[in-house]
Amino acid sequence: MNRATTRRVRAGLPAWIYLPAALGGSFVVLPLLAMLLAVDWSRFGELITSESSVAALQLSLKTASASTVLCILLGVPMAMVLARSSFRGQQVLRSLVLLPLVLPPVVGGIALLYTFGRRGLVGEHLEVAGVHIAFTTTAVILAQTFVALPFLVVSLEGALLTAGRRYEDVAATLGAHPTTVFRRVTLPLVLPGLLSGAVLSFARALGEFGATLTFAGSLQGVTRTLPLEIYLQRETDADAAVALSLVLVVVAILIVVVSRSWVARSQL
Repeated sequence: MNRATTRRVRAGLPAWIYLPAALGGSFVVLPLLAMLLAVDWSRFGELITSESSVAALQLSLKTASASTVLCILLGVPMAMVLARSSFRGQQVLRSLVLLPLVLPPVVGGIALLYTFGRRGLVGEHLEVAGVHIAFTTTAVILAQTFVALPFLVVSLEGALLTAGRRYEDVAATLGAHPTTVFRRVTLPLVLPGLLSGAVLSFARALGEFGATLTFAGSLQGVTRTLPLEIYLQRETDADAAVALSLVLVVVAILIVVVSRSWVARSQL
């Protein structure tokens, strides 16, 4: 048979697989649709622009941004050590780093409280120095960082393992200093993974509830983030809770869209 006339055959999907795929999509879309139908659109502007709602949104954006910066500063070196070195206890360390992914957030909040609280392992020494962390905005940032850090480590470590060490080894062979290799070769090579991890960390921090409530409390303008405001409004004004939930959904969608755009551009 002539190769020029050979048709390329693509493997298709089994017909049955579309049914569970459709059910999975419906499981995600239907609750969002139900929330849209439940919104009191005549009062939507009023509900999301109340003083407490605006303060909670502003605080959430500020603390989530700060925790994302912390995740990058701490997570990049952690991912590099896990992906580019080998030492005894490495698997144990990786398991501990990823523990917040499966740990209930409220347990994380209790752990932070017993670490940085007034009588905590580190907190009691900070109290002597006049530094108070628990039930402050700093506590919110630490709680968000605790639950969001593994997302950046996982994304970046995966990118590092996928990229391999070939280009780094070539740069080292040419005499480049390890810091130069890290800055000029490694980081540009895994930039899509770093961006994805940073965005995931920001989104996780923005939606954090349990650890924040346990470690930071719910003080308006100080520690009451948007998820906490939604929880409190649910008890007193269900319409406001639904409207604020929709705002959080829109922000999350924007984050996903922007992150995909950044990753796509960085891969060009």
